[in-house]
This record gives sequence, structure tokens and C-alpha cells, in this order.
Amino acid sequence: MTTEKRITIGLAGNANVGKSVIFNHLTGLHQHIGNWPGKTVERAEGTLKFEDYMIDVIDLPGIYSLSTYSLEELVSREYIAVEKPDVVINVVDAAVLERNLFFTLQLLELEAPVIIALNQIDLATKKGMKIDHERLSELLGVPVIPCIATRGIGLGDLVRKSIEAHEKRRPRLLRHPMFGFEIEEKIGKLTAQVEQIKTSYPHRWIAIKLLEGDPEICKLVYSQQPTIKANVEALAQEIEKIHAEPCSSVISSERYNLANQIVRESVVVVSPMNISWEERLDLLTTDRIWGYPIMAAVMISVFYGIFRFGDFTSGFLLNMFEQVKMMFFAVLGTSPASTFAWDGFMEGIVAGITIALPYIVPFYIALSILENTGYLPRVAFLMDFVMHKIGLHGKAFIPLLLGYGCCVPGCMACRIMETEKERFLASFLTTLVPCAARTVVILGLVGAYVGLRWALFLYVFDLVLIFVLGRIAYKVVPGESVGLIMEMPSYKMPSLKATARETWFRLEDFILLAFPLIIFGNLVLKVLQLINILPIFEQAFSFITVSWLELPPITMTPLIVGIFRKELTLVMLAALVGTSNFATVLTGTQMVVYATVIMLYVPCIATIAVLVRQFGYRKALAVTFFEISFAILVGGIMARALSLFPAAI
Repeated sequence: MTTEKRITIGLAGNANVGKSVIFNHLTGLHQHIGNWPGKTVERAEGTLKFEDYMIDVIDLPGIYSLSTYSLEELVSREYIAVEKPDVVINVVDAAVLERNLFFTLQLLELEAPVIIALNQIDLATKKGMKIDHERLSELLGVPVIPCIATRGIGLGDLVRKSIEAHEKRRPRLLRHPMFGFEIEEKIGKLTAQVEQIKTSYPHRWIAIKLLEGDPEICKLVYSQQPTIKANVEALAQEIEKIHAEPCSSVISSERYNLANQIVRESVVVVSPMNISWEERLDLLTTDRIWGYPIMAAVMISVFYGIFRFGDFTSGFLLNMFEQVKMMFFAVLGTSPASTFAWDGFMEGIVAGITIALPYIVPFYIALSILENTGYLPRVAFLMDFVMHKIGLHGKAFIPLLLGYGCCVPGCMACRIMETEKERFLASFLTTLVPCAARTVVILGLVGAYVGLRWALFLYVFDLVLIFVLGRIAYKVVPGESVGLIMEMPSYKMPSLKATARETWFRLEDFILLAFPLIIFGNLVLKVLQLINILPIFEQAFSFITVSWLELPPITMTPLIVGIFRKELTLVMLAALVGTSNFATVLTGTQMVVYATVIMLYVPCIATIAVLVRQFGYRKALAVTFFEISFAILVGGIMARALSLFPAAI
């Protein structure tokens, strides 16, 4: 009987280099997503059975350095230095090799057991680059494996080389990236002085970080050896005096110079760098004039296609489930038990399948295509100036965009932001975006009965509120924001397999999180109806609905139910008033006010669950109570403002 052997591999690299594609290829369906302990940074883990090895694969966040400017950088370097994976596969984009080597050199400084995955070698070839991977391996002192992740080429060799490196377990002669003589001299002196420091980090790396002024390392060293601080400052000043620049900038420049030297020795341009169609498309889609109308056309096309497909599919599925419902009652009869089973359990499942999935599935497919082609980062680049007005950068536009489909994946996507403050602000603003369920109310009520111009007015009004609240929240919420640092990947054709996998993983996350809540919420609603407790709520809160919002008292029940699913606010209103012709029970002003309140208060219980998962109960409840209070406040003001101009509606 053979004992199963186990190793751990960490995938590290810049954003948009194909790291997640490699992770998905290696682990398939054997993966799960969580958070790093005590952090809001996503941790993706998976397993791979290869020969007689069980391999644990950790997909580290996409980062550009091993400093502590962001949580992602901090958790990545702590994982590599403290948890010490058996192998670190550094995924490098061959088409922009020099930029990527800046991070590789930092991994080597950390003395990590590195193997280079030279990804997208086909794109580098198209750009006229011939990379001598054996020479590159010799210069770096680590194995280099060429691969094309989207097609699975080279990934088997990558895993075999990782196992081989682990099995040999020979202490290799580390080839540290060497800086200029004057810097190496200072590093050497400090290395000798920090040898007594108790830490998991290499002493030479600590010396470099002390010269760079890394706050976490300075705190660690000075707490154990406070007398060294004066010497660190003196040595850093000597470097600054020679180069007339801050010491951290000098060391960064040395890394870039070294990366440039390595590329010059291992890369040959074998053909003239003619402008390819990818580069022409890049210039066009990032142009300050043409980029915006192209972006508008793409986004309008995407959302129009999603809503057309969603409407058709939703209607088809509803008809199908109507037939299923008839068969259900034909078999079990219309007893109280069978009625409760359908209304309490099956209706929740049916609602999720017929209302959410027809819109979310095509949305995820479109998102994956936009990501894999490389267009989404260009949207972030174009929107950077606008987003800066509310204290965020261009990447925040991506989760806001997702919010128009569903706020659950929109809030999940806020993990791409660098700092805790930016993640929270982006999530807060995403919850204010009218999702597909809110759109059902806005178009089905205001658009159908008051007019499309008033429906459009609500969307514009919502954007204004997002901008104003974003500016206020930026001033109030503690923490720091950073500028936009985003790699522009080359345009490429999306892989059908990669698109299908990414869509499924996102959809699986939504199903596991949202579906149980939808079913539970539906069950609670039916129980409340059975015990006839909803009229008590209507009476208790009539001071809000009748006195402040100037709505019929019966609207309180749908507003309460809306916390589970927003589209229920319209469905239940029709059930309670006994007609789907809302013009017979609501005035035009009341319709606008009702839709405004629904548009502004927290989207649904699934969104609250995501906020709890990412920020904890305290912040999630703070957002929930603020938005409910704010929606009621704005709704009352809207009612009084519209009453001054009755002819407008």
C-alpha cells in the first residue's frame, strides 16, 4: 500500500497574467473560495491529484510588489515567508516580461522556492519576441517553463518540475538579485546586524526592507532591537546622498535596471514590431475621444442582450413551471399541506430559477468574455477620472456595472479594490445601483403606468445620489485610498473552456449563497401570512407609509417583504390589492414614490449576507439601517416635492 504524498503550491504574480486560468486548469471543480484568516481578501484553494501526489494549490492575489501598500501584498508575503509553501509558481506574462520581472526579483529576494511559468508565450511570439527560456533560467537561477495557460500547453511540465524541485530537496545556492556596489555594501552591513532578529523572513530581505522603510518590518525589528534604527537611517541617508533620491526609489530603480538587463540577455526581437490588430484596437478603445462612445456601445449592447435574453428565458421558464405546478397539485391534491409545500418551498426555488438565473447566467458569460478579451481593464482606465470624483479609482466602476445585473456579484467583485476603505465604499455604492429586480419594479410600475421618461428620471436621480453619497462617505469613512495601478493585458480571443469554467464558478457561488436565503425568505413570508401577522405590521408602521410617504397602508407589507427579494414588492402588491392594474389603486405620484423607496433601500437579504461575509455584522447592519432610513427620508421628500407639481405626472 503506497502512502499518498502531499505538497503545497502557491501561485503568485501580477494581475491579468493568467494566474487564475492556471489555477482553474489545475484544480477543476476541486476548489473553494474563502477569506484569508482575519482579512477580507479572497483566498482561493484547490486540489490536484497528479501521479502519486495530492497537490494543494493556493491562488494568491494578483499583486505588483511585496510591500505593504495593500492587504493583498501583506497576505501574499506572509503566506510565502511564514506558511512556506513547498513551491511558489511565479506566473509571468511573456509579452511584458520586463515589467513582470520586477515582482519576480522580489520573490527571489524573499528566498522563495520559485519556478517561473512563462505564460502567454504565443502572444510574445506574435509581438516578434523570441525568449530564450533556458538563458532566462540561468540568469534568474530558477527553472523557467514556457506555457500557454488558455490552451493547457506546458501545465503538465510545470507540475512535474514543481514535484521534481520538491523531491530533490537539495539546498540550492541562492542567486540573490544583486544591486549596485554602494547598495550591496549597506545591505551586507545591515544583514549582519539583524541576524539575531527572531522572524520567519530571510535576514538579507529584512535588511533591504529596512532601507526601503517598510513599516511592518521596521516595527518588527525596532521592537526587538531599537538601537539599530539610527544605523538604518544613517545608511539610507548615505544612499540618498549618492543618488539624490529616496532610498526606496533607488532600490526600486535597481530592480528595474536588473530586469532590463536580464531581458536584454534573454530576449531577441526577431521581426520588426509592426502594429498588430490588437495594438490598433488597444489604441482605439483607450482613446480619450473614441474610447467613450465605444464603451457606451459595448455596455448598451451587453445589457440589451442580457435583458432581451432574460425576458424571453424568464417567460419561458415561468410557463414551464406553471405546467409543473399543475402536475404537482394534480398528483398531491390541493390540501393545506401540499399548498404550503409549494408556496413555502417550491416558490422560492422557482423564483430563483425564473427571476434571477435568466439574467445572471448571461451576465456572468458576458463578464467573463469582457475579462478574457482584456476589455474590462480598459473600461476601468476610461472611468478612472469619473470615479476619482467620488474618492475611488476606475476599477470601482466594474462592481458598479455588475450591480445593474445583481448586487450580490457586484459586492463580491469589490474584492478587486486595494484597500479596506475602497472595498467598503465600492460595496456601499454598489448596493445603491438599481439591480435587475429593482428594474422590474421601475419599468413594470413607473415605466408602464407613468411613462418611460419618469423611469429614466429615477435612474438619473439614482446616479446623482450615488455620486453625492460617495463624496460624503469618502470624507466620513476612515482609511486610505490609492491610485489606479492596473496592468493592461493584451487583447486576445477568449477561450470557450475558460469562459465556461469562470461562469460556472461564479454561478456556483451565487447559487450556494443566494438560493438558500431566497428559499428561507419565501418560507418565512408564507409563515407570516399563515399566522396573519402582516396586518399588524401595516398598522404599526402606518406613520411611515401613510403619514410620511403618503402611500396606502397596504404597501407596508410589500416593502417589508422586499428585504427578501425586490421583485416581490410588485408581485405581492398585485396579490394584496387583487389586481395587476396598479393605476386603479395608486396615483402616478405614489407609483414614483413607491419605486424610489424600493430603488434606494438595501437590495435583498442575499446582499446583506455578502456584506456580512466581507465586512462583518457591524458594517453590514450599518449599511442596511442607513439605506432603509435614507430611502424613507428621500421617499417622503419626493412625495412632497411632486405634490407641488401635480400636472407634471
